[in-house]
Amino acid sequence: MNQEPFEEPKDEIIDMEHAVAEEILADVAYYRTLMVNVAFIGDPGTEDWVLVDCGIGHYAKRIIEAAEKRFGNIAPKAILLTHGHFDHVGSAKKLAQHYDARIYAHPFEVDYLTGKRSYPVGDSTVGGGLMSILSPFYPTNPVDLSKWIHPLPDDGTVPHLKHWRAIHTPGHTPGHVSFFRHKDRTLLSGDAFITVKQESSMAVFIQHQHVHGPPAYFTPNWIEAEKSVKKLAALNPRTALTGHGLPMEGEIFQEQLLELAMNFKELAIPKHQSKLH
Repeated sequence: MNQEPFEEPKDEIIDMEHAVAEEILADVAYYRTLMVNVAFIGDPGTEDWVLVDCGIGHYAKRIIEAAEKRFGNIAPKAILLTHGHFDHVGSAKKLAQHYDARIYAHPFEVDYLTGKRSYPVGDSTVGGGLMSILSPFYPTNPVDLSKWIHPLPDDGTVPHLKHWRAIHTPGHTPGHVSFFRHKDRTLLSGDAFITVKQESSMAVFIQHQHVHGPPAYFTPNWIEAEKSVKKLAALNPRTALTGHGLPMEGEIFQEQLLELAMNFKELAIPKHQSKLH
């Protein structure tokens, strides 16, 4: 369980040319680390920017390269985590060391980020494809980011992001959070919902866009997960970047998110588990 899947090439053969953030809005961009997104919030060239999530392991140099192309040789004001699963914190320690930056997460997530608690092992019985079958072998042991970790404020404010709010969206993990900016209804939902069928390796490969529930193999609390999706749908977000999948915006996205919220049991919860909820 300790060994990370998806081993990356040795540093000396990493292709930095393609380490470029893709812009969603003028001050929001993302970079995909194999199968999971990290976000950059801040206008290009600014000294006031924030990194959201840290991707899988062995991607620190590419994330730094993408950041430097967007902001120059400027460290982020903070690193924010939606949650602590291996594919969102895999490069966190190296990034925190490089930038000497504070890492913020929800208080309920801190134990999983300071070596005190482990996540449940992935559930291969949820079906849907190779990603689910392999999930029991994904790392679940806690990382230890004690040197850098700080709890997000209880009032929902986000350090260094004046117009954003942190929204507690548990279910996928106890301390999962999403980040929302009301003025233009931009949402970073982490894995509360995603825009690709993450259980299927083929869907992940082709990145077919469609709103889906959280990755089923790593979601232990479906009651809370449903509440979280309904909470986010009620915000009527216009643009969303999720932990997995391509960004979505506009009416089609809003319709699909509302449909997921209204029919969560049928669309998101694995059939063999839906009877329990």
